[in-house]
Amino acid sequence: MKDHDTIAEMKEKFWDRLSDINAGMLATPSDRARPMSHSIRDKGEQVLWFITADGTDIADAAKSGSAATYLVACQKAKLYATIEGTLDVVTDEKTLDDIWSPVAAAWFEDGKRDEDICLVRMTLSKAEVWTTDGGAKFLYEIAKSNLSEDTPDMGDHAVLTF
Repeated sequence: MKDHDTIAEMKEKFWDRLSDINAGMLATPSDRARPMSHSIRDKGEQVLWFITADGTDIADAAKSGSAATYLVACQKAKLYATIEGTLDVVTDEKTLDDIWSPVAAAWFEDGKRDEDICLVRMTLSKAEVWTTDGGAKFLYEIAKSNLSEDTPDMGDHAVLTF
């Protein structure tokens, strides 16, 4: 990690920026990565929530308590991360109500009460995180690097544990 942020500041920045991102790529050791939309109910939980259909690779992996990796890369949110954790299935109507969205509704004919809904929790264990300052700073650092022998300062990097 560069000297800009402490680990606590990076964790806070990670959660704030991840809240501004709609989707990433979720993979398990036995299945390929696929686009998934995550939800954050409470940063203190240190979990990500996913809504999928029963019988999908993700639902089956969650039923067996599989490890998972979630990748996010968002220039707008200025966050790039590889997030690791464990999946499990949760039956909790309140959580489903809290995280239900128009994105989820598009996949289920009967809305929140569709019998095929599978609520998946990813309990985080580790995340490798890169945060940037954005476009103008990026261009400045590249120009400065090309005019000097300095390596561009592209932001902060840390490995976070949960």
